[in-house]
Amino acid sequence: MADILNPENEGDLQSQIEEVEALSSIYGDEWCVIDEASRIFCIKISNDLDEPKLTACLQIILPPDYPSAAPPIYQINAAWLRGPERAKLANSLEDLYVEHVGESILYLWVEKIREFLVEKSQSSETVNQPEKVNMTSEEVDDDDDDEDIPDFRTLKLNTENAHLFMDPTNGEELPPIKHGNPITDRRSTFQPHLAPVVTPRQVKMVLEKLYENKKIASATHNIYAYRIYCEDKHSFLQDCEDDGETAAGGRLLHLLQILDVRNVMVVVSRWYGGILLGPDRFKHINNCARNILVEEGYTASSDAAAKTKRPKSKKTK
Repeated sequence: MADILNPENEGDLQSQIEEVEALSSIYGDEWCVIDEASRIFCIKISNDLDEPKLTACLQIILPPDYPSAAPPIYQINAAWLRGPERAKLANSLEDLYVEHVGESILYLWVEKIREFLVEKSQSSETVNQPEKVNMTSEEVDDDDDDEDIPDFRTLKLNTENAHLFMDPTNGEELPPIKHGNPITDRRSTFQPHLAPVVTPRQVKMVLEKLYENKKIASATHNIYAYRIYCEDKHSFLQDCEDDGETAAGGRLLHLLQILDVRNVMVVVSRWYGGILLGPDRFKHINNCARNILVEEGYTASSDAAAKTKRPKSKKTK
């Protein structure tokens, strides 16, 4: 909190206070203060206040230098929001920030998300389907039964004969995707997937390919992290995604950093079974990831790499 109280940030803090007061007035019970001191807030957004078909929860952290010099840190929690749709929405929010840099942006973000929900709810794809329950991290679902547990025999694809697929848009190859053995604990199931990647575009391609599998697309969370070594800059491109399982992506990326693996992406799918696992869920996520990294030989060179000077890392957004 020392940074927020810094005189240089007084103008930003006052802007934040005024913006939060306005949002609270506009959205009422939909607006929620998570931690006033840490400037953490969330808002529940739906396509229709009277008859909501789709909902999303926007969690926001306001950094000390927002809005003058930094955007809000955000996460969108919605079980139905996957792959390309999540990327499309994220890009639209980033575009809004760029257009209004230095200004208070949260109201525009909320309404952009609501507009996105309205468009999706009106599409034929969602009109004829019941909304999937928006299961946030570690939420209990009393209606969950054994029929919701995926059949992993259909998920265990033939990875021995995995082929490379060509992307017609730019000629980049879709890397072969490996699928590891699942771990099940108290009806929650975790399964890792791994692919070698050398560009951010390949990361996106891998995600899109995984979401074509209905079992993976139906997972409560698909947590991922990747590290790409840039030879010319002697540094890493790396990033991660929680997908609603708060802090799981960062822990997964930290595991990749500790193992000093490079040019690889790991995705861990979790199907929630209705029973809270507490911290054990992070243990299972990281164990899954480590197992498949070992199986695919990515940890073999870790010891040798650790003896050399490690290049500095940077996180991409």
